[in-house]
Amino acid sequence: MNSDQKTSSQRIPRDFHARSQEEQQLFLTDTWCDHCQQLGLGMRDPEEYELYGILFIEGKCCQCGESVLTELTEDDFDDE
Repeated sequence: MNSDQKTSSQRIPRDFHARSQEEQQLFLTDTWCDHCQQLGLGMRDPEEYELYGILFIEGKCCQCGESVLTELTEDDFDDE
């Protein structure tokens, strides 16, 4: 088993669509694309998962199609 297989097998899938519409919109629009070097281009095809106890939302940049990754931190949950 290579390291990519180990990492993907340690991912715990979560249901992004179980989040409120407001929260989904926030995560889909408040993005940073490393490839475009721009903020707020948006994300499509979101996949939420937990890896090593950290929550992530990963999708594709709406402008270039490259991978966009958002790590959810404690700050993202302070208003809850």
